Amino acid sequence: MNTTDPRKRYPRSARVRLRAEYTAVFNDGRRISEPLFSLHWRAGDGPARLGMAVSRKVDTRAVARNRIKRVLRESMREILPALAGGDYVVVARAGASRSSNAQLREAFLRLLRRAGALPHPAPGGTMPRPSRADVPSISTPDFPSG
Repeated sequence: MNTTDPRKRYPRSARVRLRAEYTAVFNDGRRISEPLFSLHWRAGDGPARLGMAVSRKVDTRAVARNRIKRVLRESMREILPALAGGDYVVVARAGASRSSNAQLREAFLRLLRRAGALPHPAPGGTMPRPSRADVPSISTPDFPSG
């Protein structure tokens, strides 16, 4: 997808790009892990930025490594406005290459929630919560005397 439309591209301002930036996140940041990814992050005042490390140990094929990075970038692009500021570096693990796109996305979002960078989703359900007007008032039934 070669496009210059800024709405469809992942902006450079939202990327961790320099070696010094990666080193700062690895040395000064915090880390949490899951079977598919490890997330290193360092809180900051600026906008949220994403860095990725997907090595050949994850998969020797470039197409598989690039798929993982595409899924991460797309997930990040969608949640960027809701994400807390700071630098986030995702290190892929070997299981990531055998996972589906949905599994990759869910693992990434779980890590961000555990890190406190993303709010937890609202509880789901099949019925909407009733409003005060919909709740019947409790009254004493009228019983016939006698």
